[in-house]
Amino acid sequence: MLIARFTAGENPRYGVLDEESDELVVLKDDPIYGDLSTTGERVKVDDVRLLSPVIPRSKVIGIGRNYAAHAAEMGNEVPDEPVVFLKPNTSVIGPGDPIVLPPYSHEVHHEAELAVVISRMCKYVPVEKADDVIFGYTAANDVTARDKQRSDVQWTRAKAFDTSCPLGPYLAVDVDVSDVAVRARVDGELRQDGRTGQLVRSVPELIAYVSSIFTLLPGDVILTGTPAGVGPIDVGQRVEVEVEGIGTLSNPVVRRD
Repeated sequence: MLIARFTAGENPRYGVLDEESDELVVLKDDPIYGDLSTTGERVKVDDVRLLSPVIPRSKVIGIGRNYAAHAAEMGNEVPDEPVVFLKPNTSVIGPGDPIVLPPYSHEVHHEAELAVVISRMCKYVPVEKADDVIFGYTAANDVTARDKQRSDVQWTRAKAFDTSCPLGPYLAVDVDVSDVAVRARVDGELRQDGRTGQLVRSVPELIAYVSSIFTLLPGDVILTGTPAGVGPIDVGQRVEVEVEGIGTLSNPVVRRD
């Protein structure tokens, strides 16, 4: 099941995608906080604007160096423990929204990732119980100011700027993401082509680890890491992140004058 958050000029609503008709079956409420009851209304996907499928009320949690090949291309070893960082909810944008390059950086990279959306408040989640706190999955681009990641002691300027966390286009529920493709293209050129089966630490392991640090809240997002092939993006380009079974997240790149 694929769920969209969308607008047709009014307040955001939610809908379940009918892939045969390319229509959204409108839901009564936010499914993370309610249920999947429908209004009976249907709208064409082409007639609405898709939004980020979730805006975390609390936090986006990033995981660094969770693909061995990516750690190697950055000149790093796979860490003994997951590298954890935070992105604020103001970094989140949706499909089609522009990635605005920050004025303090001249080397911004794309990072295609699988993102996990948490369903309920939880803490100290055992690995074997992780599936109980997952609402669904979406595609993410952990946009990174690489020059500031290298120069700063911590990663806040590199990872947390506005528009640095595109999410979408859909929220996939009840899917197996243990070995799905994660790809990035820039202006149609394939840059990243990995699989979640290559994750150093699996989704359940990440949830167990992260929930030992933070209380996770409904709608929190965990970015699971990026495969090898990260590279620069620049003004006028379009970045596409594809996660198999979820869809393709596409965003143009701009710089504020």
